[in-house]
Amino acid sequence: MDPITWTGTLGPILNPLMLAAIVVFALAFIAQLGMSFAGIRPGEVQINPDHSLTLTRSPSDYTFMAMKYAVLLFLTCVILFIIGGIVQPGLEAKGLIGAMGQKFLPVWIALIATFALSITFKRRLGLYGKLFDSPIGMVGFFLVMFWMFTALFANMVATHGPIDVISQMRNEVPGTFLPDPDEGNFIIYILGGDNLGRDVFSRMVFGARDVLSIAPAATLFAFMVGITLGLPAGYFGGKFDTILTFIANLVLAFPVILLFYLLVTPEIVESGVPQYLAAVLFLFPILFLVVLFNSRYHTQPSIRDLAVAAILIVGGLLYFSLLSDVSDPEAPFRFLPEFLDMFDMEGNLLIVFVSVVFVNSPTVFRIVRGIVLDIKTRDYVAAGQTRGEGPWYIMLWEILPNARGPLIVDFCLRIGYTTILLGTLGFFGLGVSPESPDWGSTINEGRRLLTVYPHPALPPALALMTMVLGLNLLADGLREESLKD
Repeated sequence: MDPITWTGTLGPILNPLMLAAIVVFALAFIAQLGMSFAGIRPGEVQINPDHSLTLTRSPSDYTFMAMKYAVLLFLTCVILFIIGGIVQPGLEAKGLIGAMGQKFLPVWIALIATFALSITFKRRLGLYGKLFDSPIGMVGFFLVMFWMFTALFANMVATHGPIDVISQMRNEVPGTFLPDPDEGNFIIYILGGDNLGRDVFSRMVFGARDVLSIAPAATLFAFMVGITLGLPAGYFGGKFDTILTFIANLVLAFPVILLFYLLVTPEIVESGVPQYLAAVLFLFPILFLVVLFNSRYHTQPSIRDLAVAAILIVGGLLYFSLLSDVSDPEAPFRFLPEFLDMFDMEGNLLIVFVSVVFVNSPTVFRIVRGIVLDIKTRDYVAAGQTRGEGPWYIMLWEILPNARGPLIVDFCLRIGYTTILLGTLGFFGLGVSPESPDWGSTINEGRRLLTVYPHPALPPALALMTMVLGLNLLADGLREESLKD
């Protein structure tokens, strides 16, 4: 059977409109560039003698308007293709875009529910609610949450397993039917097959889970390390600050990729360096939470003791379970009995995770330290010192909340940087595992036949690009709204 077309039965109607939108956008963009070089500026609002306002339009305004409506027309066509894929019967009628739209149905429902609830209660949600006043922030939030929900519902969205191989489907083009439909849960490979006969669409979907299970968590750990060390360094100064700043500068002096290479090379791994680094770095979340609650409830001993005890017991059990690997006789740490070892992080995943935390922590430390050096001179900090509040209370409950804007923005950007770093590691074969569907590994496998079969490499590359773009736009939206406070 011939492969399914991209647009199905709606193609003859919507394809000309999409083509027209692309042509109009391209022409308007070129015209806008020409007018920018010629010095033609957008129109301005003028105040008349009777105090009324008049908007004078220039050719630049019309080109902007043309680009805006071209983008809206293109997006409308894409939405119609997705809706058509959901409501139309038969894969031939849906087309590949419609088939993907149908498979992403759980993601669309989750996105609609998230946006509806967030916009309804945005005035009660603080900075997050203000995000929905920013078009740029909303676009970024949509892209990020799309891949977050894709990772969450990967088992429902994917059509096949990420490592399921059908040898007859090697390098088959998108929309190719399976030779024996009984071999898979879906009768086609929506985005074609790779060089081993695995489904490119399913690997892209499960790749989102692999990337998003590491990048946000590793970035959060790096922030806890950077905040825990950066706050006292900036607040107290002195030799403590000098030593920590020197160590941070020493780590930052290494190129990031070279540092990753050093941490994941077999010789370094066999020496146990990543495991010892994990033993140090994974202590910081526990330390951060203990200091946080101890400083907050230091005048209420009953609540403080209960909170600190809970953190130490639960955090300690998680910490030792994360480090201890009873099943591996060569593991550096095997001190927990098997019945208390709740989970193990596989070796490659632990190494990549620790590498990301180690590389990002010095940068976060420098950012936090710089913010503290500025904020500690403010009047409200002096007022807290006059009231007799402790240093850690002032750092965590006076300074840190007032530094949340830049830190939240940097957190979003740093997840994007981490996603690129994970993709780079996977591309060079230093990722989680050779069979992993993470986007970097998939791009690396597809690039070898890129000139002949581009379809295995393009979907994960576009996924990586849209994820990082969404994080950057989300950071821009948060920065824009935080500056209004």
